[in-house]
Amino acid sequence: MIRKADPYRDTDVIDARAPRTNQAIVGTLSLLAVFTGWWPILGVLAGQLAIGLMFGRRYCVPCLLYFEVIQPRIGEGPIEDSRPPRFANIVGAVFLGAATLTYLAGVTIIGQALGLIVAALALLAATTGLCVGCEIYRFAARLGGVRARRIDSVDLVELGAPTATGEVVVEFTHPLCTDCRTLENELRAAGRIVVTVDVSRRPELARKYGVALVPTAVAVAPGGAVVERLA
Repeated sequence: MIRKADPYRDTDVIDARAPRTNQAIVGTLSLLAVFTGWWPILGVLAGQLAIGLMFGRRYCVPCLLYFEVIQPRIGEGPIEDSRPPRFANIVGAVFLGAATLTYLAGVTIIGQALGLIVAALALLAATTGLCVGCEIYRFAARLGGVRARRIDSVDLVELGAPTATGEVVVEFTHPLCTDCRTLENELRAAGRIVVTVDVSRRPELARKYGVALVPTAVAVAPGGAVVERLA
């Protein structure tokens, strides 16, 4: 198997299936801990998440299970930004740690509630792909980031785009965006001229054109007027 991203070196990104494997394990064991009364499992899970966050994926048992056992057999999945699932793991570790402490303090009902919250959210993410912690991270990032607005015209000279060869597609991208690469390949395969703008390298252009999400792609006439919104 040829990997696009090394799981232990390219830590800015992650195979999208890896967090779901971790979530399935955390959710299942949290549920087991609550319903059987084996609450120390919650503490073990909290510790394991904390160790993985502090020292890296080589010390994360679910990560090793996925990258060393599962991924070589099923292949690499879509590559995505690792920051949202990392934030979700931080939230999970805090809730599991709090649940463990409340059990130790004898407040069993609160420990059960916290354990069930972790189990429910983790299993939801594992089965549907809806990661609540990841969405909270993205929402917070948008609040502190660029405000989206409509793009009506583009300065092609500023982007270094050809201005005399007819219509071009300007696509705003990011290195961590799998959908950006897919869209670019589809557009080029359709015979369209694509000019990409990496918002991580040109953040001033993201602010100027109000690009809050990637991929954002528009078809632009030679004069710079936007004639079609593609993504």
